[in-house]
Amino acid sequence: MFRSLIGQIGHLLVIISFITAILSSIGFFFAVREKVNENSWKTFARTSFYIHVIAVFGTVISLFAIIYNHYYEYHYAWNHSSNNLPTQYMISCFWEGQEGSFLLWIFWHSVLGLIFIRVNKYWEAPAMSIFMVVQAFLASMILGVVIPWVNLKIGTSPFILLREVMTDLPVFQLNPDFVPEDGTGLNPLLQNYWMVIHPPTTFLGFALTLVPFSYILSGLWLKKYQEWIRPALPWTLVAAMILGTGILMGGYWAYETLNFGGYWNWDPVENAVYIPWLVLVASIHIMITYRKSGRGLKTSMILLISTFILILYSNYLVKSGVLEDTSVHSFTDMGMSGQLLIYLLFFTFISVVLLIKRWKEIPVSKIEVSTYSREFWVFIGATTLGLAAFQVFVTTSIPVFNAIIKLFNIDSNIAPPPDPIAHYSNIQIWFASAIALLSAIGQFFWWQKIDKKTLWQALSTPAIIAMLITSAILLLIDMHEASYIVLMSTAVFSIIANSKILISLRKSNIKLSGGSIAHIGIAMMLIGILFSSGYSKVISLNASGIPYSKNFSESMNRENILLWRDAPQQMDQYSVIYRGPRVESRKENIYLDKDFLSPTSDQNEVIIERDLKYKGEIIYQKGDTIEVYGENTYYEVEYQKDGKTEFTLFPRAQVNEAMGGLIASPDIRRNWEKDIYTHVSSIINPNEELDWSEIEIESVDMNSDTFFINDFIAYLERIERIYEYEGIKFKDTEAGVKAQVKVMGNNKEYFLEPVFIIRNDLVGRIPDESTALGIKMTIHNIIPENNEIQFGISTAQKDYIIMKAMEKPLINVLWIGTLIMVFGFCLAIYRRYTEFKKMRDKQLE
Repeated sequence: MFRSLIGQIGHLLVIISFITAILSSIGFFFAVREKVNENSWKTFARTSFYIHVIAVFGTVISLFAIIYNHYYEYHYAWNHSSNNLPTQYMISCFWEGQEGSFLLWIFWHSVLGLIFIRVNKYWEAPAMSIFMVVQAFLASMILGVVIPWVNLKIGTSPFILLREVMTDLPVFQLNPDFVPEDGTGLNPLLQNYWMVIHPPTTFLGFALTLVPFSYILSGLWLKKYQEWIRPALPWTLVAAMILGTGILMGGYWAYETLNFGGYWNWDPVENAVYIPWLVLVASIHIMITYRKSGRGLKTSMILLISTFILILYSNYLVKSGVLEDTSVHSFTDMGMSGQLLIYLLFFTFISVVLLIKRWKEIPVSKIEVSTYSREFWVFIGATTLGLAAFQVFVTTSIPVFNAIIKLFNIDSNIAPPPDPIAHYSNIQIWFASAIALLSAIGQFFWWQKIDKKTLWQALSTPAIIAMLITSAILLLIDMHEASYIVLMSTAVFSIIANSKILISLRKSNIKLSGGSIAHIGIAMMLIGILFSSGYSKVISLNASGIPYSKNFSESMNRENILLWRDAPQQMDQYSVIYRGPRVESRKENIYLDKDFLSPTSDQNEVIIERDLKYKGEIIYQKGDTIEVYGENTYYEVEYQKDGKTEFTLFPRAQVNEAMGGLIASPDIRRNWEKDIYTHVSSIINPNEELDWSEIEIESVDMNSDTFFINDFIAYLERIERIYEYEGIKFKDTEAGVKAQVKVMGNNKEYFLEPVFIIRNDLVGRIPDESTALGIKMTIHNIIPENNEIQFGISTAQKDYIIMKAMEKPLINVLWIGTLIMVFGFCLAIYRRYTEFKKMRDKQLE
């Protein structure tokens, strides 16, 4: 009863949130228009908003309860979760689907609305009226309501039942109440802790852009063209910091989880978030300029409106299915593309109409901007950011352009660039260099009075130091690419110049240094990107020169190394040894050797075949059942130097036919100067039976204990009689014999224990096998009169992996720069908020 009720409650709460969003927007609208009854309308609007918030929170709780309790009669729970997922990954299941991501977005808007009402009473009514229209549109995305007389479906509900989605399945014809025992599970690539925090951070960034957007439209609506800047600025800074952090979290997730060897692949979905962030950062600089000089008001409005529209556009790209053929991250079209397009066009139309209507009334400064003014250089910087965003926007939007052209029955031949990484990188590197340079020069113009005479005096010292440092780097590193040299020079110059400004500001007021610190962080990020991407080095080269497979690409055959189990292989400065497949235990989070584990009917439970020690203590005894993460296999790779182990890595791989085959994630050895990035490229498919050869009989004298198996030396350790097998005791007329054979593999001993049983005049031969050596052994016969034992031996492919390893130099400079940038943003936010608070307190007085 409760299981069906919770879905009905959740769906009802979505409907309530949609209706109350509309009512709240209407209430706040009339609170602006009807000054006589302003308080009454505001009370009505707030009440509707609070009910809306309660409904949204209730919806979130309902959906998570369905996922957490494994109510697989609901399509969303079945499609995104499974029984054995840890709790943190169940949280990831919440926003893996489109409906959950929309709900997350709605949730953040609700939280921000509560904060906004509390901190800014003056702008509450107009801004919240716009705020709640956006909420109504978002709530409609998960409404899941069908209007029968026009056969129109509005949104897709996360509370729809599985039988309502898969109506054609025979099982529901036979039993409408059928509930699967398990779900399909979370995408293995999303089973990472960064996927627990990256999506909510990014969506919080999306949500925060609504606040300055609402301020602008409110200012245009009320003809208060200048007053919105001060209260909107702290929100805009927070939005840029959070959205930038979310983007970089996604990059770090990609670095840890995907196997393309980096953190940014210029995927259209990555670009769709990068574009509005660049425009948002540009808008911040223009807003600050306006605060100082009264210039750039119209530009600020255009940039901030563009940021919000681009956020909507990015979600259209990701969720409409238009990028399905060009991006690995996009969603398929779930029938909401029309709604998403209406959502995008509605706010674009409202914004453009309102801006055009008020354009002539918006005040502008008539004072001509000097080349030596700070305003000029800030505008140049903002223009550079805008152009960088535009270049990415145009190429990323090619599928959209094609779709528009096809509406006119014209075949479009526009194709995305065949090598998107080279296409974007070769252009964006010049924009990055310009941004680094301008972030340095602009700071001097911002904080000092600069003219022709003082320009060289201000810039000479940082420029000379930067040239010396860059020259030293060029002597140490073989750097010939002109674009690399320019980026290196400008980034170093930015660090030196901003550090000089930072030192001077520290003596006056440290709160003013947020911009300099953020610029230093960005320059460090550019250096980290330059070295970790431009000078990434493949160290797993195929020294044999023989291709592994004609089915592999040329780069796969050239840039990967073949490792047989326990056989050392020289790779660059390391000797690497593949030690075998491992599985991770759930309780201790340690890697268990699969050779000593027996599978059960449940892939997430195994039986251990020997005592297991951990930190000097036996934690599992032979025969114990251990819970493991059975979906994933880790491949232990030992890196040695001079015969000593330097470190051990455990790259992860999973054969997943539904996702196209091998899903591999890297393991990374982190050092201060470089990372060693390692991932598996090919393995023996663990889901397929080994192709064993025909049995060959090997006769062994029981007194002569040495023989050869498949080029390995084997020792007959002992032959013993057994009186029971797997709990079955033998009668006096029955017999059992077990042989123990030690096989000397590559620097490791393996033991095979085949069993020979005679029961009821029938012979049973129970084999033992080693997948590591590709050997299966049975006792074929025992001939006592000849003192001879005959082994039946089959061979198969020995265990191996094909692996790729890379060095990523100075990548930690990127991550450290990220932290410094965020700190700079935080300092700037604190300063602007204290300024806004003082202003608000004066107004209240």
